[in-house]
Amino acid sequence: MRYSTLAALAAATLLCLPVATATAVDLEPYLKRDSFTDIKLSPGGEYYAATVPMEDRTAVAIISRATNKIEGSFVPPRNNHASSFDWVNNERVLIGLAEKFGSLDEPRPTGELYAMNANGGRGELLVGYRVESQGPGTRIQPKKVEPVAAFLIDSVPQQDRSVLIAVWPFSEDPFTRVDKMDVASGRRQTVARSPVRRADFVSDLQGEVRFAHGAGSDNVNKLYYREAKGSTWKLINDEAVTGRVESAQGFSEDGKLAYLRVEQPNGPDAIVSWDPLTDARVEVLRDPVVDPNQLIFRPGTRIPVGALFLGDKPRTRFFNEQSADARLYRSLEAAFGGDAVFITSSTRDGRHVLVETWSGRNPGDFYIFDTVEKKADHLISRSDWVDPEKNAKVQAFAFKARDGMPLHGYLTTPAGATGRTPMVVMPHGGPFSVFDDGSYDRESQLLAAAGYSVLQLNFRGSGNFGRSHEAAGAKQWGAAMQDDVTDATRWAIENGHADASRICIYGASYGAYAALMGAAREPGLYKCAAGYVGVYDLPLMHTTGDIQQRGSGETYLKEWIGDPKTLGAVSPVNLAGSIKVPVFLAAGGEDQRAPEQHTKRMEAALKKAGVPVESLYYPTEGHGFYTDPHRREYYSKLLAFLSRSLGGQTAAAAAQP
Repeated sequence: MRYSTLAALAAATLLCLPVATATAVDLEPYLKRDSFTDIKLSPGGEYYAATVPMEDRTAVAIISRATNKIEGSFVPPRNNHASSFDWVNNERVLIGLAEKFGSLDEPRPTGELYAMNANGGRGELLVGYRVESQGPGTRIQPKKVEPVAAFLIDSVPQQDRSVLIAVWPFSEDPFTRVDKMDVASGRRQTVARSPVRRADFVSDLQGEVRFAHGAGSDNVNKLYYREAKGSTWKLINDEAVTGRVESAQGFSEDGKLAYLRVEQPNGPDAIVSWDPLTDARVEVLRDPVVDPNQLIFRPGTRIPVGALFLGDKPRTRFFNEQSADARLYRSLEAAFGGDAVFITSSTRDGRHVLVETWSGRNPGDFYIFDTVEKKADHLISRSDWVDPEKNAKVQAFAFKARDGMPLHGYLTTPAGATGRTPMVVMPHGGPFSVFDDGSYDRESQLLAAAGYSVLQLNFRGSGNFGRSHEAAGAKQWGAAMQDDVTDATRWAIENGHADASRICIYGASYGAYAALMGAAREPGLYKCAAGYVGVYDLPLMHTTGDIQQRGSGETYLKEWIGDPKTLGAVSPVNLAGSIKVPVFLAAGGEDQRAPEQHTKRMEAALKKAGVPVESLYYPTEGHGFYTDPHRREYYSKLLAFLSRSLGGQTAAAAAQP
């Protein structure tokens, strides 16, 4: 076992977990929260900052490299999460907050920025709706707090106390602006205003704001550029004219070229260089299958040099494959034996870099690599109780759907399994923009430990495969998106992976919808279906829940899900009579994304149709369960339910602490 002091902060939130018997699945390794989520090295190298997941919030801990002890921490209120954090200088960290009501809920940034010193001192909310300070940086009038949200753009070179933040007034369709903020006092000074609504911004290597990208209520994307501070904004891409969405990513080392991410009419997104003098665009990176996932920056700088792609396996590619940046990554990849490698942060001088490695069997290990001495030291593991060698194997697969669309996914196979196995088909939530990437997945590993192969498909509508792949899912709930899941299930049978007589379908949120629709549309294919915090009555989404309450929520519902007048025909709640297999449902009473009413209606419809149905409700849970006893009971019931149809293992009984 590898031990870290980060676990100390998280441990306070965990219950005493029991020791399981060898004849059933021990839930502990799959319920226990990671010691941390993200970790970054300070500019001077004296500290690490890390986000620490707790039961219903995410904290930040600052650890001294010299002593390996926690020097300072920030713990937000219930349902609040430190969703981002950045070192502004050697001693101060800026934290962005978000809210989520349930473990599967999408974090919603609150626009609050909190700063604290490495030792935990001088912690203060600098900007946001809960600011209580009387400081001039938070106000537009002496006795009135300015109602805005703010998000970090970047630090300001040579000014350790200053950052650039995007400021969003609280209105439905705001014109945003850029303020320079002092991270000690919170004082702000406006340095740029946007020419387009709802804009985000990109600055150059000197800290001057050069790009603004946004869209108004029409959702048409526009990208603007200006040559220097105070210059007039120039429209360089209008989606309505070009059919493309372009967003700025950064500048070349000499500042002569900008790098843009460009959506293509077909296929994945590309990274292109753009010359402001000639308007020439040159493609510098594009994968044949998947979108760029993260940019790679030269250590110690904000200069983009490449990108990470998450396809059949994670891979890195560079603008110049002969560069020192590429050679550094290739040496690290060789050293870590094929696991994915990504540099998450570095010291300002670039000598020490923080390297993350991971795979489908490994949640993640972190190392400090000295680029001069060429030496790597293990720092911490995200889940030090997990033994990757004992986990199930995850392999990529690809095939063509019935209409010829190429589809990709991942198959998790129980350790030691050969030939056909019982299978759980597990469509992801979202459904749009979200995708499975083949990295370590606790639910898949839990189900594999119970004896099941797990099939995860990136059906049309999923992210990561380009604009056309995602757009192909628009208004295809219960139609082509569902056909993709069916086709993947049949692919698994035809290729010898699944026992056709022992397949269940299970998912959460949209995945729960797909599970119940799969059981309704393919009554002979699945032996059971399970839905967790799902949506089952699509017209209800237009009147209940938080989606339609957002600024463009109703537009999203109509353009991506469909007209409520037609959605009843593809709502599982109206198709209960077509379901011929047992069903398990679970929901939370505080769920704002998929209100409990969906599950209540689905359960009632199934009972009326004479379908065997089990249910589990927690009035105090949201979109995904937070509380450890609730999570344990949920997964115990899920494994028991699957076992009755597929014959896999159940959960070990919880011993008394």
